[in-house]
Amino acid sequence: MSAISPEEAQVSALGRPTSKDVAQEAGVSQSTVSLVLGGKWTGRVSPATARSVRSAAERLGYRPNPAARNLRLGTTRTVLLMVPTLTAPFFGPVYTGAARVAARHGFGVVVATWPDDTNGPVEDACPGPPSYTPPDGPFASPDEAIDGVLASSMAVEALARFRETPAVMLDSGPSIPAGPTPRGARPGAPGPGDHGPGDHGPHGAGLVPTVDFGVAEGMRGIAEHLAGLGHRRIGHVAAAVDQWTFRARARALAAAVAAVPGGVLSRSMCAIDATSAKNAAGRLLDRADRPTALVCDDDLIAAGAYKAARARGLDIPGDLSVTGFDDVLLATALEPELTTVRLPAEELGAQGMTALLELLSGRRPAPRVLPGELIIRGSTAPPRT
Repeated sequence: MSAISPEEAQVSALGRPTSKDVAQEAGVSQSTVSLVLGGKWTGRVSPATARSVRSAAERLGYRPNPAARNLRLGTTRTVLLMVPTLTAPFFGPVYTGAARVAARHGFGVVVATWPDDTNGPVEDACPGPPSYTPPDGPFASPDEAIDGVLASSMAVEALARFRETPAVMLDSGPSIPAGPTPRGARPGAPGPGDHGPGDHGPHGAGLVPTVDFGVAEGMRGIAEHLAGLGHRRIGHVAAAVDQWTFRARARALAAAVAAVPGGVLSRSMCAIDATSAKNAAGRLLDRADRPTALVCDDDLIAAGAYKAARARGLDIPGDLSVTGFDDVLLATALEPELTTVRLPAEELGAQGMTALLELLSGRRPAPRVLPGELIIRGSTAPPRT
């Protein structure tokens, strides 16, 4: 007696037609049904037989069972998208882009947050290895539960529990060490950006593939825009979050302001929260040499800066120019609408998923950088003389 396949056992229990039923209806073997419905029949099955199998499947209402197929192949066709928080509006489009590309290739995407003590907001950023040990949960055995990881806006240490799982880092900075050898690739083979055979991260040889935003260029664009309007005293309301993207923004802004004759930069740190941002912006606006423009690391931080300005009777943009970063929906809800840098969040998710699919197929995806776009609205104007 022949063994019953996982697919047959599952669908028979549900009273649905099986591939065996299709084979009997079409007068062919089950392997022929698998070839035809799996799209692998060309050159192995005649076109007439393929049409007969598809017709039989349609008459019976047969649908292949993805779970049973994945069980046989030893894969889940599931990708984990890790994000720092689900409350920030930025990460919704990242998921949308990743899920769109994944669906075209028969993958699903699940989302999980990674705890703040791995790489979250702090008042005084203190880099260091995470001490968090996640409890048992749906990813207690992550290498068996998922086929790949997209890790957005966090340090590579967040991948510590996924040592054998292919991963791509999003908006986390270039030249990230670690990452498993891609399936089908020669172990130890250097990829783009590798520093050679001695460059070993916690996940193996090579570098984790990256998809980043051109945040430095975006911040330089803001600085050039403000300098062109005549601003020289610039305040930076900076996110107190130890992530590459915010460090890169701070470095780029400092360099850009330093390059402007007479440019002076002051900085105040805050959490990505309107109240914290209001307090941080207030500290800058209460200075004797208060800035004529506030550059904010995030649109929500800019909303806090608006509140600080209005609490002091300052008009935006007449008395104070304010800029944001990201261009989420809040940017056009503010009055006046916010000058900001638009980051293509949905494209970040799509490009990240594309890179992960390349990694899963045994290729080494090249680093990708997605440029931002300066969106000039009503919150910036020349300073009053």
